Amino acid sequence: MSDRLLVVDDEATVRELLAATLRFAGFSVTTAATAFEAVAAARDDPPDLVLLDVMLPDMDGFEVVRRLREQRTQVPVLFLTARDRQADKVEGLSLGADDYVTKPFDLEELIARIRAILRRTSGYAAGVLAVGELALDTEGHQATRGGTPVRLSDTEFRLLRFLMENAGRVVSKAQILDRVWRYDFGGDASIVDTYISYLRRKVDAEEPKHIHTVHGVGYVIRRPPR
Repeated sequence: MSDRLLVVDDEATVRELLAATLRFAGFSVTTAATAFEAVAAARDDPPDLVLLDVMLPDMDGFEVVRRLREQRTQVPVLFLTARDRQADKVEGLSLGADDYVTKPFDLEELIARIRAILRRTSGYAAGVLAVGELALDTEGHQATRGGTPVRLSDTEFRLLRFLMENAGRVVSKAQILDRVWRYDFGGDASIVDTYISYLRRKVDAEEPKHIHTVHGVGYVIRRPPR
């Protein structure tokens, strides 16, 4: 299952744009138009991350964070707001928010910030990427599935790392060649298919599957349904 995001903004056009963009990036998205809806949604079905506007019609986003923390909810929060005063940024971060992004914003940068927060708050140690049953210790150069070590070649390790760093996002063969082979490989791009096959035999031979082919586009690694 993809990471679940709660988008909170009283402007319908902003909610719809964010929801569509984030779903396209591989996230599962629900929305709320008021602070009351946001607090109730986070309590009843806790998301993996909340994107929260500061200026809401019933109470401000800062009060939303206070109420979430009163509920002992440690869900990560990324403020996404037009309020760009330094004092607002300081207050938001002091309340325990994980990031503060001001409008207008770049969508690709926003997605990168979301993924960075999710990696930091996933419950795994620093230097470890995790998607479903797969974990990759980037510092110790060790891969595991369900806690069982998996032996990978250097190329397989780099390939799995690139996929996991972009979990939920479809990456093309050209992107894989660029990042995994680092321009050193000048032959047929089918080498990517070959190594995906190798990787699947080692880390994805059993159910549930993590690595998926998106025909005509590329490959994506996703957290399986719970």
